Amino acid sequence: MTVIKDLGLTLAHRALHPDRVKGGAILGRMLELEGVTDVFGIIDGTYFGFYESLSRHGMRLWSPRHETCAAHMAGAYARLTGRLGVCMASNGPGVANILPGVAVENAEGNRVLLITSCRRTGITDPDRGGAYQYFRQVDVIRPMAKLSVAVPSVERLPELARQALRACFTGRPGVVHLDVPESVMNADLDPHEGWYRQPSAYRVTTGLSPDRGAVRAAAALLRAAKRPVIHAGSGVTHAQATAELAALARSQRVPVTTSWGARAVLDERLDVAVPMQHVEVVNRARTEADLVLILGSRVGETDWWGKPPYWGRPGEQRTIQVDLDADCLGRTRAADLLVQADVRLFLQGLLEELGPAPVREPTRDEFIARLSADRRRDRARLDEHLSDLSLPMGSAHVPAVCRRVFADDAIAVMDGGNTAIWANFFHEVRVPDSVLGTPKMGMLGAGVSQALGAKVAYPNRQVFCVIGDGAMGFHQQEIETAVRNGLQVIYLVLCDRQWGMVKINQSFALDPLRTIVKRSLPPEETINADLSETQFDVLARSMGAHGERVADPLGLEGAIQRSLRSGKPAVIHVDVDPVRHMWAPALKTFKDMHAEPAG
Repeated sequence: MTVIKDLGLTLAHRALHPDRVKGGAILGRMLELEGVTDVFGIIDGTYFGFYESLSRHGMRLWSPRHETCAAHMAGAYARLTGRLGVCMASNGPGVANILPGVAVENAEGNRVLLITSCRRTGITDPDRGGAYQYFRQVDVIRPMAKLSVAVPSVERLPELARQALRACFTGRPGVVHLDVPESVMNADLDPHEGWYRQPSAYRVTTGLSPDRGAVRAAAALLRAAKRPVIHAGSGVTHAQATAELAALARSQRVPVTTSWGARAVLDERLDVAVPMQHVEVVNRARTEADLVLILGSRVGETDWWGKPPYWGRPGEQRTIQVDLDADCLGRTRAADLLVQADVRLFLQGLLEELGPAPVREPTRDEFIARLSADRRRDRARLDEHLSDLSLPMGSAHVPAVCRRVFADDAIAVMDGGNTAIWANFFHEVRVPDSVLGTPKMGMLGAGVSQALGAKVAYPNRQVFCVIGDGAMGFHQQEIETAVRNGLQVIYLVLCDRQWGMVKINQSFALDPLRTIVKRSLPPEETINADLSETQFDVLARSMGAHGERVADPLGLEGAIQRSLRSGKPAVIHVDVDPVRHMWAPALKTFKDMHAEPAG
């Protein structure tokens, strides 16, 4: 009866004050002016005034089953579209739940705005003592985000919201957090025209242009090089510069390597592509190059910090580094030319400076031909895994069959330890910006909701997720989210019933000789490395999705085709050989990566 009475009072109040708006509706209108059409989060009364306004401002609210999944949905959406990803979480436990997503999406460099509610003003900051569902949200999030700011009053809400939006579009993308008290979110206010401004009135809406002299200097260095290489980072993706990258590489005959985060910036069928899974070929390209043009990459640990013997020596190999974030420039590797600029604008300027005529440089063609031949040999060696048709199947078959069945522009999401390695090594990128993962953090389970965010971003493209059973267990409840929202994502869960990547490392630590000879230690000789079985196909059907189970590599294509024809979200439980699954390609590379290069 109390709820009905309160609702009656609210309706009566609205009838008497039809022009008044909720405090949260100010945020709704500001997001509308920023072009936001989708928001991700779970409802709660503490920010009712915000989310109830979304539909009026042309936005749809997509609700997962766990707040951290809202962050991953927003991050995937932002990465694929170049737009702002917006997520929300309610005070206390909701914010606590979203913290893993904040850490991951900020580390991956995805443009996400997190809006949270907090307890009403007057009982916190400082805590009156024993405040319900309260902790110092801003203080906790601040170290893991680009910006975390608290709104103290209604009067400052528009100003601080503009500050947050400005931070979203300044420098390297990441997570920006705006914390708004429930008493501000749900306050009834008389509208004020000064609250709302076009984005161009409070932030720069054009990219940072490069210095023209720097562009000319870069062109001169590139013209003089005999064996140049481009190393592309995720800054290429965020600048939406994949077309310019391909144009430069093809016209100037320059091979392209990528960071892990930039896996999908180039069609890997091109002869100038040196995909990351061909580890030795990538190393050869970087060490033999006489010039490296680094675009939007921090050149971090997974790039060997830019050090020999995986890169050329700085005194012998010239380097140009271009990045929007000045803090990244020259940080891990000395450079001959540093350029702070939007990568796309830099590439446009460089292409203009170099002119339309394609380069005729035999040395470059010979370099590319040699790298391409090495790459083909490596591919043939890797594809030997596909000749084994024993049951249960080898893990390589899953991404290989997916590449054959799904459309060229299908969005592939890769999640897990060894599963992510198998998926990356046997997937070929054909359309730029078509691969998602968490290469910086390796966050298990994030792929479940990244796939959902991808489908929201591109409802007419196929989306599939190759994921390990351990990773799927983190957020398997989001199958219901896919069903409820009509998001047809195909999950292929590689089930080896173990923490495979950890188990093989643990086995080598416990008994290296027997591990090499027997290739696996029994469960009783390892430490909590094995899992019991989850029937993911049955779980999927229990939530209203399509479910299949397959162990035969010759039956996998049919299972995928039936899943697509079902028109529903689908989960294919794929039984894979647990021993072969542990021995993923290039395992030593991942171990070596953690050791400091000698150069």
